[in-house]
Amino acid sequence: MKIGLCGTMSVGKTTLVNALKELPEFKDYIFRTERSKYLMEQGIPLNTDSTLKGQTVFLAERAMELMQENIITDRTVIDVMAFARASKSMDHSEKYDFEQVATLLIKEYDYIFYINPEGVDMEDNGVRETDQEYRQLIDFTITNFIKSKKLLIKNYGILEGPTEERIKQLKFQLGL
Repeated sequence: MKIGLCGTMSVGKTTLVNALKELPEFKDYIFRTERSKYLMEQGIPLNTDSTLKGQTVFLAERAMELMQENIITDRTVIDVMAFARASKSMDHSEKYDFEQVATLLIKEYDYIFYINPEGVDMEDNGVRETDQEYRQLIDFTITNFIKSKKLLIKNYGILEGPTEERIKQLKFQLGL
């Protein structure tokens, strides 16, 4: 199964993936978490400065994940699409073309779980954007992509609350 977590920055996607790693139900899974710090160190612009080339690198990482079996990842192509849409460095035609290609990969996920940011304080990890308005813009964009692409999403769920509660919700929705 290919399981992707999506949501705006600093909502606990990576924390949830790391917690799932410890559970016996997921012992046969591969886990992938963000590499933003590494990519930033390679000179790839992030967040509002993201470029077509940078977003293509992020999309390539998501595509690589989708080539695996039994994977749980803390990012989806929907996240990448949202950051591309919010980019100040990409022009309209680049964003449109990028979204057309990225959309083709959505159907590859067996499950996409949206992580609701309500009640989750934003943390500064030294890499992610900490502007609250930008966080809300990314969340708004992700939820709009989910609504507009829902026919491509095989299985969809919403996860809320603290990590332990999210684990219960995820396991329930997976039938575990």
